[in-house]
Amino acid sequence: MADVYTSPEKHVVLYNNVKMPILGLGTSHNGGYSHEAVVYALKTCGYRHIDTAKRYGCETYIARAVEESGVPREEVFLATKCWPTDYGTTTTREAFNGSCQRLGSEYLDMYLLHWPDVPSSVKDKKQLLRDTWRTLEVLLDEERVRVIGVSNFLERHLEMIMEECSVIPHVNQCEFHPYNNPKELREYCAERSIQFEGYCPLANGQILNEPRIQEIASVHNKSPAQVLIRWNHQKRVVCIPKSTREHRVRENSEVYDFVLSEEDMATLDNMRGKLTIMDPSGIQAKIDNPLPDGYKLNIIKVQAQP
Repeated sequence: MADVYTSPEKHVVLYNNVKMPILGLGTSHNGGYSHEAVVYALKTCGYRHIDTAKRYGCETYIARAVEESGVPREEVFLATKCWPTDYGTTTTREAFNGSCQRLGSEYLDMYLLHWPDVPSSVKDKKQLLRDTWRTLEVLLDEERVRVIGVSNFLERHLEMIMEECSVIPHVNQCEFHPYNNPKELREYCAERSIQFEGYCPLANGQILNEPRIQEIASVHNKSPAQVLIRWNHQKRVVCIPKSTREHRVRENSEVYDFVLSEEDMATLDNMRGKLTIMDPSGIQAKIDNPLPDGYKLNIIKVQAQP
């Protein structure tokens, strides 16, 4: 019964005692950005956690969405990420300050290293990661950020940092759904009090028609998406589903009025399908041959631009 968590609590408490909303709204340049959906999530659906990245190019829009929602800044958990071309003692601080400026905030709730990869021209990858992490530790000391962490890091990448760090990463954000369920990595993080956070919880919609998921959804009179988000919650995985459609944003938030059984959880845990939405093999090329941040927003319509 360890994975069946039945409390309606909507936060996890990190090892530094910061409360982090277990449900967030993911944003990116893939699939477009809907300004109206972000405002709706905050104003109407009770979302208090917004996840983005400098790379996505939508930090400025999110700042406007928070303002338009009427929700006080201090009630919103704002998380963004540092792209590998900005890694380094000075450049990381500059990138952090730039994100703060675009997000209209003097501080960030969470700042993550986006990938463990670095530019191919770097001779000492390990040292660059350690120097960059030390900069995040200093920003934490300065109270410019409340939570520091990493994204897409495997055990070997975490070890690089933790061999010399003063602060263990509070969070590791990785792809997570029943067809991409890194159990050993999650156990590794749990043993070290690193909160696991999952993106692509719906696998970009590619597993919503999976019969076993649909059967569980039917039993609970819920949608397959709600079942998958609830599965995340009961495993105490912070979940950041993304949608540009208001009715989907609302649906994804309505997951606190039912509980998956131990059998349901085991069914989802033991699915044998393999699916990777964010292929790490293509990241190095994007780092070494970078396009401008938010380059896809230039070709994907940004809905309701302010």
